[in-house]
Amino acid sequence: MLLQGPQLAHSLFSTGNKQQQPATARVTSARRCHSRPAQIAVVDTAQVANSDGTKSSKLDVLAKSQLDSTRAEPDMNSRVQLPRNKVLTTTMIAHATNKDVSQVSSPHTVSLQRVAYQGVPGAYSESAARKACPDAEPLPCEQFEVAFQALSQWVADTAVLPIENSLGGSIHTVYDLLLRYRLHIVGEVSVEVNHCLMALPGVTKSDITRVQSHPQALAQVDNYLRNSLPSATKEAVDDTAGAAQSIAQHGWRNAAAVASRRAAELYGLDILEDGIQDMENNITRFILLSRDPLVTTQPATGLWKTSIVFEPRESGPGQLFKAISVFALRDLDMTKIESRPVRDNPIVSSEAAQAKRYNYLFYIDFVGNLADQKCQNALRHLQETAGFMRVLGSYPMDKEFQRPPEV
Repeated sequence: MLLQGPQLAHSLFSTGNKQQQPATARVTSARRCHSRPAQIAVVDTAQVANSDGTKSSKLDVLAKSQLDSTRAEPDMNSRVQLPRNKVLTTTMIAHATNKDVSQVSSPHTVSLQRVAYQGVPGAYSESAARKACPDAEPLPCEQFEVAFQALSQWVADTAVLPIENSLGGSIHTVYDLLLRYRLHIVGEVSVEVNHCLMALPGVTKSDITRVQSHPQALAQVDNYLRNSLPSATKEAVDDTAGAAQSIAQHGWRNAAAVASRRAAELYGLDILEDGIQDMENNITRFILLSRDPLVTTQPATGLWKTSIVFEPRESGPGQLFKAISVFALRDLDMTKIESRPVRDNPIVSSEAAQAKRYNYLFYIDFVGNLADQKCQNALRHLQETAGFMRVLGSYPMDKEFQRPPEV
Protein backbone atom coordinates (compact mmCIF):
# COMPACT_ATOMS: atom_id res chain seq x y z
CA MET A 1 0.00 0.00 0.00
CA LEU A 2 1.37 3.42 -0.95
CA LEU A 3 1.31 5.65 2.11
CA GLN A 4 0.77 9.31 1.37
CA GLY A 5 1.42 12.22 3.70
CA PRO A 6 -1.34 14.23 5.41
CA GLN A 7 -3.29 16.37 2.99
CA LEU A 8 -4.58 19.92 3.06
CA ALA A 9 -7.82 18.85 4.70
CA HIS A 10 -5.85 17.58 7.70
CA SER A 11 -4.18 20.97 8.13
CA LEU A 12 -7.56 22.69 8.17
CA PHE A 13 -8.76 20.53 11.05
CA SER A 14 -5.47 20.40 12.98
CA THR A 15 -4.20 23.96 13.24
CA GLY A 16 -5.56 27.38 13.94
CA ASN A 17 -2.77 29.19 12.07
CA LYS A 18 -3.90 31.13 9.02
CA GLN A 19 -1.91 30.59 5.84
CA GLN A 20 -2.15 32.10 2.38
CA GLN A 21 -4.49 29.92 0.32
CA PRO A 22 -5.29 29.91 -3.40
CA ALA A 23 -8.67 31.16 -4.58
CA THR A 24 -10.03 27.62 -4.40
CA ALA A 25 -8.50 24.92 -2.27
CA ARG A 26 -9.18 21.41 -3.60
CA VAL A 27 -9.09 18.72 -0.94
CA THR A 28 -8.91 15.05 -1.89
CA SER A 29 -10.15 12.80 0.87
CA ALA A 30 -8.07 9.75 1.77
CA ARG A 31 -9.46 6.34 0.79
CA ARG A 32 -12.50 5.66 2.92
CA CYS A 33 -13.92 2.38 4.02
CA HIS A 34 -17.46 3.58 3.33
CA SER A 35 -19.45 1.90 0.62
CA ARG A 36 -19.62 5.21 -1.28
CA PRO A 37 -16.61 6.27 -3.39
CA ALA A 38 -13.97 8.63 -2.08
CA GLN A 39 -15.15 12.20 -2.23
CA ILE A 40 -13.42 15.24 -3.69
CA ALA A 41 -14.53 18.33 -1.82
CA VAL A 42 -14.06 21.96 -2.75
CA VAL A 43 -13.59 24.66 -0.12
CA ASP A 44 -14.84 28.05 -1.32
CA THR A 45 -12.70 30.97 -0.15
CA ALA A 46 -15.14 33.73 -1.06
CA GLN A 47 -15.24 36.65 1.38
CA VAL A 48 -17.97 36.75 4.03
CA ALA A 49 -18.82 39.63 6.35
CA ASN A 50 -18.21 39.31 10.09
CA SER A 51 -20.38 40.89 12.77
CA ASP A 52 -17.75 43.57 13.48
CA GLY A 53 -17.65 44.77 9.84
CA THR A 54 -14.43 43.00 8.89
CA LYS A 55 -14.24 40.29 6.26
CA SER A 56 -13.02 36.69 6.43
CA SER A 57 -12.98 33.91 3.88
CA LYS A 58 -15.20 30.86 4.22
CA LEU A 59 -11.99 28.89 4.42
CA ASP A 60 -10.97 30.96 7.46
CA VAL A 61 -14.35 30.28 9.04
CA LEU A 62 -13.74 26.54 8.69
CA ALA A 63 -10.09 26.66 9.65
CA LYS A 64 -10.57 29.00 12.60
CA SER A 65 -13.22 26.73 14.08
CA GLN A 66 -10.80 23.83 14.22
CA LEU A 67 -8.24 22.82 16.80
CA ASP A 68 -6.04 25.53 18.36
CA SER A 69 -2.74 23.67 18.48
CA THR A 70 -1.39 25.70 21.41
CA ARG A 71 -4.30 24.67 23.66
CA ALA A 72 -4.99 21.14 22.42
CA GLU A 73 -1.41 19.86 22.51
CA PRO A 74 -1.53 16.72 24.70
CA ASP A 75 0.67 15.98 27.64
CA MET A 76 3.24 13.71 25.98
CA ASN A 77 4.00 11.98 29.25
CA SER A 78 0.41 10.75 29.48
CA ARG A 79 -0.33 10.24 25.79
CA VAL A 80 1.20 6.77 25.55
CA GLN A 81 1.94 4.63 28.57
CA LEU A 82 5.55 3.85 27.79
CA PRO A 83 8.79 4.10 29.75
CA ARG A 84 10.16 7.63 30.01
CA ASN A 85 12.04 8.90 26.95
CA LYS A 86 10.67 6.09 24.79
CA VAL A 87 9.06 6.74 21.40
CA LEU A 88 6.33 4.59 19.86
CA THR A 89 7.81 2.25 17.26
CA THR A 90 6.50 -0.20 14.70
CA THR A 91 7.73 -3.03 16.93
CA MET A 92 5.51 -1.80 19.78
CA ILE A 93 2.51 -1.52 17.43
CA ALA A 94 3.21 -5.01 16.06
CA HIS A 95 3.39 -6.46 19.57
CA ALA A 96 0.21 -4.70 20.70
CA THR A 97 -1.77 -5.80 17.64
CA ASN A 98 -0.44 -9.37 17.60
CA LYS A 99 1.24 -8.91 14.20
CA ASP A 100 4.69 -9.73 12.91
CA VAL A 101 6.87 -6.66 12.35
CA SER A 102 7.08 -7.40 8.63
CA GLN A 103 3.28 -7.33 8.40
CA VAL A 104 2.99 -3.78 9.72
CA SER A 105 6.15 -2.24 8.26
CA SER A 106 6.49 -3.64 4.74
CA PRO A 107 4.23 -1.96 2.15
CA HIS A 108 4.38 -5.09 0.00
CA THR A 109 2.36 -7.04 2.59
CA VAL A 110 -0.39 -4.42 2.91
CA SER A 111 -2.65 -5.11 -0.02
CA LEU A 112 -5.98 -4.45 1.70
CA GLN A 113 -7.24 -1.46 3.58
CA ARG A 114 -7.04 -2.04 7.31
CA VAL A 115 -9.59 -1.03 9.94
CA ALA A 116 -8.48 -1.05 13.59
CA TYR A 117 -10.84 -1.97 16.42
CA GLN A 118 -10.50 -2.79 20.10
CA GLY A 119 -10.86 -6.41 21.15
CA VAL A 120 -10.34 -9.84 19.67
CA PRO A 121 -12.17 -11.48 16.74
CA GLY A 122 -15.79 -12.04 17.68
CA ALA A 123 -16.13 -8.78 19.62
CA TYR A 124 -19.02 -6.45 18.86
CA SER A 125 -16.40 -3.93 17.76
CA GLU A 126 -15.31 -6.36 15.05
CA SER A 127 -18.92 -6.58 13.85
CA ALA A 128 -19.02 -2.79 13.67
CA ALA A 129 -15.71 -2.69 11.77
CA ARG A 130 -16.97 -5.27 9.25
CA LYS A 131 -20.28 -3.43 8.85
CA ALA A 132 -18.59 -0.07 8.29
CA CYS A 133 -15.72 -1.40 6.16
CA PRO A 134 -16.84 -4.66 4.53
CA ASP A 135 -13.87 -4.78 2.14
CA ALA A 136 -11.18 -3.94 4.69
CA GLU A 137 -8.98 -6.24 6.76
CA PRO A 138 -9.96 -6.05 10.46
CA LEU A 139 -7.02 -5.22 12.74
CA PRO A 140 -7.70 -6.23 16.37
CA CYS A 141 -6.09 -4.04 19.03
CA GLU A 142 -5.53 -4.75 22.71
CA GLN A 143 -6.80 -1.39 24.01
CA PHE A 144 -8.66 1.66 22.69
CA GLU A 145 -5.47 3.69 22.63
CA VAL A 146 -3.65 1.06 20.57
CA ALA A 147 -6.29 1.55 17.85
CA PHE A 148 -5.63 5.30 17.96
CA GLN A 149 -1.90 4.61 17.77
CA ALA A 150 -2.29 2.22 14.84
CA LEU A 151 -4.18 4.84 12.85
CA SER A 152 -1.82 7.66 13.83
CA GLN A 153 1.24 5.59 12.83
CA TRP A 154 -0.21 4.58 9.41
CA VAL A 155 -0.55 0.93 10.44
CA ALA A 156 -4.32 1.18 9.83
CA ASP A 157 -6.31 3.22 7.31
CA THR A 158 -9.25 3.86 9.62
CA ALA A 159 -10.46 2.91 13.09
CA VAL A 160 -13.90 2.00 14.39
CA LEU A 161 -14.47 2.61 18.10
CA PRO A 162 -17.54 2.61 20.37
CA ILE A 163 -18.65 6.02 21.57
CA GLU A 164 -21.93 5.31 23.39
CA ASN A 165 -24.40 2.57 24.27
CA SER A 166 -28.16 3.03 24.54
CA LEU A 167 -28.13 1.44 28.03
CA GLY A 168 -24.61 1.95 29.39
CA GLY A 169 -24.11 5.52 28.17
CA SER A 170 -20.92 7.14 26.90
CA ILE A 171 -17.52 5.48 26.54
CA HIS A 172 -15.45 8.07 28.42
CA THR A 173 -12.05 6.67 27.46
CA VAL A 174 -12.78 7.19 23.77
CA TYR A 175 -13.91 10.78 24.40
CA ASP A 176 -10.63 11.53 26.18
CA LEU A 177 -8.60 9.95 23.37
CA LEU A 178 -10.43 12.01 20.75
CA LEU A 179 -8.98 15.14 22.32
CA ARG A 180 -5.53 13.66 22.81
CA TYR A 181 -5.03 12.44 19.23
CA ARG A 182 -5.42 14.60 16.14
CA LEU A 183 -7.76 12.27 14.27
CA HIS A 184 -11.12 13.02 12.68
CA ILE A 185 -14.59 11.48 12.78
CA VAL A 186 -15.70 10.67 9.23
CA GLY A 187 -18.70 8.43 9.86
CA GLU A 188 -20.76 6.46 12.33
CA VAL A 189 -22.38 3.05 12.45
CA SER A 190 -24.65 1.31 14.96
CA VAL A 191 -24.65 -2.35 16.03
CA GLU A 192 -27.44 -4.13 17.87
CA VAL A 193 -26.11 -6.00 20.89
CA ASN A 194 -27.46 -9.52 21.36
CA HIS A 195 -25.84 -11.29 24.31
CA CYS A 196 -25.55 -15.09 24.49
CA LEU A 197 -24.57 -17.35 27.38
CA MET A 198 -21.96 -19.80 26.09
CA ALA A 199 -19.70 -22.54 27.45
CA LEU A 200 -17.60 -25.50 26.32
CA PRO A 201 -19.47 -28.34 24.60
CA GLY A 202 -21.19 -30.63 27.10
CA VAL A 203 -21.31 -28.02 29.88
CA THR A 204 -24.73 -27.31 31.36
CA LYS A 205 -25.99 -24.41 33.46
CA SER A 206 -25.70 -26.51 36.61
CA ASP A 207 -21.92 -26.81 36.01
CA ILE A 208 -21.34 -23.06 35.85
CA THR A 209 -19.83 -21.30 38.87
CA ARG A 210 -18.21 -18.36 37.02
CA VAL A 211 -19.47 -15.99 34.32
CA GLN A 212 -16.99 -13.81 32.45
CA SER A 213 -17.57 -10.80 30.22
CA HIS A 214 -16.99 -7.08 29.80
CA PRO A 215 -18.31 -5.04 32.77
CA GLN A 216 -21.01 -3.36 30.65
CA ALA A 217 -22.17 -6.70 29.28
CA LEU A 218 -22.39 -8.13 32.80
CA ALA A 219 -24.46 -5.13 33.87
CA GLN A 220 -26.77 -5.57 30.88
CA VAL A 221 -27.55 -9.20 31.81
CA ASP A 222 -27.56 -8.69 35.58
CA ASN A 223 -31.21 -9.66 36.10
CA TYR A 224 -30.81 -12.78 33.98
CA LEU A 225 -27.74 -13.93 35.90
CA ARG A 226 -29.34 -13.31 39.29
CA ASN A 227 -32.40 -15.36 38.31
CA SER A 228 -30.79 -18.13 36.24
CA LEU A 229 -27.33 -18.44 37.87
CA PRO A 230 -27.71 -16.95 41.36
CA SER A 231 -24.63 -18.69 42.77
CA ALA A 232 -22.28 -17.90 39.87
CA THR A 233 -19.49 -15.38 40.38
CA LYS A 234 -19.31 -12.55 37.86
CA GLU A 235 -15.80 -11.83 36.54
CA ALA A 236 -15.05 -8.70 34.52
CA VAL A 237 -12.59 -8.92 31.60
CA ASP A 238 -11.46 -6.55 28.83
CA ASP A 239 -14.02 -7.56 26.21
CA THR A 240 -16.84 -10.01 25.58
CA ALA A 241 -15.13 -12.11 22.91
CA GLY A 242 -11.97 -12.23 25.04
CA ALA A 243 -13.96 -14.07 27.70
CA ALA A 244 -15.06 -16.69 25.17
CA GLN A 245 -11.51 -17.00 23.89
CA SER A 246 -10.10 -17.54 27.40
CA ILE A 247 -12.61 -20.27 28.23
CA ALA A 248 -11.81 -22.10 25.00
CA GLN A 249 -8.04 -21.78 25.46
CA HIS A 250 -7.97 -22.88 29.10
CA GLY A 251 -10.70 -25.52 28.87
CA TRP A 252 -12.62 -24.16 31.87
CA ARG A 253 -15.68 -26.37 32.28
CA ASN A 254 -17.05 -24.43 35.24
CA ALA A 255 -17.09 -21.08 33.39
CA ALA A 256 -19.40 -19.40 30.92
CA ALA A 257 -19.05 -16.27 28.84
CA VAL A 258 -21.50 -13.56 27.84
CA ALA A 259 -20.66 -12.63 24.27
CA SER A 260 -21.93 -12.57 20.68
CA ARG A 261 -23.06 -15.54 18.62
CA ARG A 262 -20.05 -15.01 16.34
CA ALA A 263 -17.71 -15.41 19.33
CA ALA A 264 -19.26 -18.80 20.11
CA GLU A 265 -18.77 -19.90 16.51
CA LEU A 266 -15.15 -18.71 16.38
CA TYR A 267 -14.06 -20.38 19.61
CA GLY A 268 -16.11 -23.58 19.43
CA LEU A 269 -18.46 -22.89 22.33
CA ASP A 270 -22.05 -24.01 22.70
CA ILE A 271 -24.75 -21.37 23.16
CA LEU A 272 -26.71 -22.25 26.27
CA GLU A 273 -29.18 -19.38 25.86
CA ASP A 274 -29.61 -16.59 23.33
CA GLY A 275 -30.84 -13.01 23.83
CA ILE A 276 -30.23 -12.85 27.58
CA GLN A 277 -29.96 -9.03 27.84
CA ASP A 278 -32.34 -7.52 30.38
CA MET A 279 -33.72 -4.83 28.07
CA GLU A 280 -34.43 -4.50 24.38
CA ASN A 281 -33.02 -1.78 22.13
CA ASN A 282 -29.49 -2.43 23.29
CA ILE A 283 -27.55 -0.58 20.60
CA THR A 284 -23.95 0.63 20.51
CA ARG A 285 -22.95 3.56 18.32
CA PHE A 286 -19.47 3.45 16.81
CA ILE A 287 -17.50 6.26 15.19
CA LEU A 288 -15.18 5.92 12.18
CA LEU A 289 -11.87 7.75 12.52
CA SER A 290 -9.48 8.86 9.81
CA ARG A 291 -6.26 10.85 9.59
CA ASP A 292 -8.00 13.28 7.21
CA PRO A 293 -11.36 15.00 7.72
CA LEU A 294 -14.31 15.11 5.37
CA VAL A 295 -14.50 18.70 4.12
CA THR A 296 -17.15 19.82 1.66
CA THR A 297 -19.19 22.89 0.75
CA GLN A 298 -21.44 20.94 -1.61
CA PRO A 299 -25.11 20.46 -0.61
CA ALA A 300 -25.31 17.40 1.63
CA THR A 301 -27.39 14.40 0.58
CA GLY A 302 -29.14 13.01 3.63
CA LEU A 303 -28.56 14.19 7.17
CA TRP A 304 -25.09 15.04 8.44
CA LYS A 305 -23.82 15.31 11.98
CA THR A 306 -21.06 17.55 13.35
CA SER A 307 -19.14 16.78 16.56
CA ILE A 308 -17.26 19.45 18.48
CA VAL A 309 -15.53 19.93 21.83
CA PHE A 310 -15.19 23.27 23.61
CA GLU A 311 -14.27 24.86 26.92
CA PRO A 312 -16.13 28.00 28.12
CA ARG A 313 -13.88 31.04 28.36
CA GLU A 314 -15.37 32.25 31.63
CA SER A 315 -16.93 30.64 34.68
CA GLY A 316 -20.13 31.77 36.29
CA PRO A 317 -23.91 31.53 36.03
CA GLY A 318 -25.37 30.92 32.60
CA GLN A 319 -22.11 30.32 30.73
CA LEU A 320 -23.13 26.87 29.44
CA PHE A 321 -26.57 28.19 28.52
CA LYS A 322 -24.99 31.02 26.52
CA ALA A 323 -22.78 28.52 24.71
CA ILE A 324 -25.39 25.99 23.66
CA SER A 325 -28.02 28.60 22.85
CA VAL A 326 -26.16 29.28 19.59
CA PHE A 327 -27.69 26.05 18.25
CA ALA A 328 -31.25 26.73 19.40
CA LEU A 329 -31.17 30.24 17.92
CA ARG A 330 -30.55 28.69 14.49
CA ASP A 331 -32.90 25.68 14.86
CA LEU A 332 -29.98 23.25 14.90
CA ASP A 333 -30.84 19.95 16.57
CA MET A 334 -28.30 19.18 19.31
CA THR A 335 -28.37 15.39 19.70
CA LYS A 336 -25.82 14.91 22.46
CA ILE A 337 -23.84 16.75 25.12
CA GLU A 338 -21.16 15.16 27.26
CA SER A 339 -18.91 16.75 29.90
CA ARG A 340 -15.39 15.60 30.72
CA PRO A 341 -12.88 17.08 33.19
CA VAL A 342 -10.11 19.33 31.86
CA ARG A 343 -7.32 16.97 32.83
CA ASP A 344 -4.51 19.53 33.04
CA ASN A 345 -6.66 21.99 35.05
CA PRO A 346 -9.51 20.06 36.70
CA ILE A 347 -10.32 22.56 39.50
CA VAL A 348 -10.64 26.33 39.10
CA SER A 349 -11.70 29.24 41.28
CA SER A 350 -15.05 30.84 40.51
CA GLU A 351 -15.10 34.54 41.33
CA ALA A 352 -18.88 34.72 40.95
CA ALA A 353 -19.48 31.95 43.51
CA GLN A 354 -16.37 32.81 45.54
CA ALA A 355 -15.51 29.13 45.65
CA LYS A 356 -13.68 26.45 43.73
CA ARG A 357 -15.44 24.32 41.15
CA TYR A 358 -14.71 21.53 38.71
CA ASN A 359 -13.55 22.54 35.25
CA TYR A 360 -15.10 20.77 32.27
CA LEU A 361 -14.81 20.34 28.54
CA PHE A 362 -18.09 19.84 26.69
CA TYR A 363 -18.54 17.48 23.75
CA ILE A 364 -21.54 18.22 21.52
CA ASP A 365 -23.12 16.51 18.52
CA PHE A 366 -25.58 18.45 16.39
CA VAL A 367 -27.35 17.77 13.12
CA GLY A 368 -25.77 19.83 10.37
CA ASN A 369 -22.98 20.07 7.84
CA LEU A 370 -20.10 22.55 8.01
CA ALA A 371 -21.06 23.54 4.46
CA ASP A 372 -24.29 25.03 5.83
CA GLN A 373 -24.07 28.76 6.48
CA LYS A 374 -26.08 28.54 9.70
CA CYS A 375 -23.68 25.88 11.07
CA GLN A 376 -20.74 28.15 10.32
CA ASN A 377 -22.55 31.06 11.99
CA ALA A 378 -23.29 28.93 15.06
CA LEU A 379 -19.66 27.91 15.45
CA ARG A 380 -18.49 31.49 14.90
CA HIS A 381 -20.95 32.61 17.58
CA LEU A 382 -19.77 29.87 19.95
CA GLN A 383 -16.19 31.03 19.59
CA GLU A 384 -17.17 34.33 21.18
CA THR A 385 -17.81 32.56 24.50
CA ALA A 386 -15.38 29.63 24.20
CA GLY A 387 -11.79 29.72 25.32
CA PHE A 388 -11.09 26.64 23.21
CA MET A 389 -13.07 24.90 20.50
CA ARG A 390 -12.28 22.08 18.08
CA VAL A 391 -14.34 20.39 15.40
CA LEU A 392 -13.90 16.64 15.77
CA GLY A 393 -15.64 15.86 12.50
CA SER A 394 -18.56 16.54 10.18
CA TYR A 395 -19.91 13.34 8.65
CA PRO A 396 -23.01 11.54 7.30
CA MET A 397 -25.41 10.41 9.99
CA ASP A 398 -26.06 6.69 10.40
CA LYS A 399 -28.88 5.92 7.97
CA GLU A 400 -30.54 3.58 10.46
CA PHE A 401 -31.22 6.60 12.68
CA GLN A 402 -32.64 8.82 9.93
CA ARG A 403 -36.39 9.03 9.58
CA PRO A 404 -37.69 7.91 6.19
CA PRO A 405 -38.93 10.77 4.02
CA GLU A 406 -42.63 11.56 4.28
CA VAL A 407 -44.69 10.41 1.30
